[in-house]
Amino acid sequence: MGWRRLSIVAGESMADAIAEALERSGAGAVSLLDAGDQPLYEPALGTTPIWAATRIEGLYEESVDWEAIAAGISARLGLCGAQWICHRLEDRTWERAWMDRFRPMRFGERLWIYPSNYGIPDGLRTVVRLDPGLAFGTGTHPTTALCLEAIERRAMPAERIVDYGCGCGVLALAALCLGGSHAWFFDTDAQALTAAHDNAERNEWVHQMTMVTDREQLSTVHPDLLLANILAGPLVALAPELSQLLAPGGTIVLSGILVEQAEPVAAAYTSRLELVDMHEREGWVCITATRAQSSVVAE
Repeated sequence: MGWRRLSIVAGESMADAIAEALERSGAGAVSLLDAGDQPLYEPALGTTPIWAATRIEGLYEESVDWEAIAAGISARLGLCGAQWICHRLEDRTWERAWMDRFRPMRFGERLWIYPSNYGIPDGLRTVVRLDPGLAFGTGTHPTTALCLEAIERRAMPAERIVDYGCGCGVLALAALCLGGSHAWFFDTDAQALTAAHDNAERNEWVHQMTMVTDREQLSTVHPDLLLANILAGPLVALAPELSQLLAPGGTIVLSGILVEQAEPVAAAYTSRLELVDMHEREGWVCITATRAQSSVVAE
């Protein structure tokens, strides 16, 4: 199978948003590269270096309509007149080449994400083995990192977890690692569910997971922890459904939200739930809220 590399050069302020958009559009891997010969020294563990002029590249299967992807991202992010370049690449295991740059990362005080090509040091107990494959969400992006830290801060493990738009499953896997009993992985992308299943199998948690392709299957789950790292628009539209789905006393973690989108997203949920906190990083926000122990959520 052949591949296409779709790329664009952008300023520092837009690089992260474009990378997120490429991942959301189905890119198997996204890279940020120096487009202006600007050295960056010793980036911190788990961070992504950003240059003043950054080339953002997305890797896609050859059959994709790259012009439609580029046009859609340009319209959504206001990149009027942006120049996108698409190159056809020879077949190779590109996702494995990308894994060479995926390093162990810590979230909060105790949660670690380790790719399978790294040995786990003695003494580390809360470790998720993760190979992302062709699916979004490895912990390298601020939206995922903020969610992982919110999960790690939760005082009690969740008995039931729903990962709504699971990508490679990292959020639900982290919740299982921290003591959760069972997780429902929901996504409409077959590649995402395949990656999530593979990662659950790698961590020996297959018997604690349920794969879901139809969200109606979630209507009777009522999770103690509901994770939704998607986009602001869908989060607002889904607010009544997700709030009702959450169990009394449960926690919801919402991300994929730009700073300027945080207020309307929070308003959509705080009319039904109690806001716990909002954390911001690199222009992205994660919102945590809870449902009262005995409550009827307004429609």
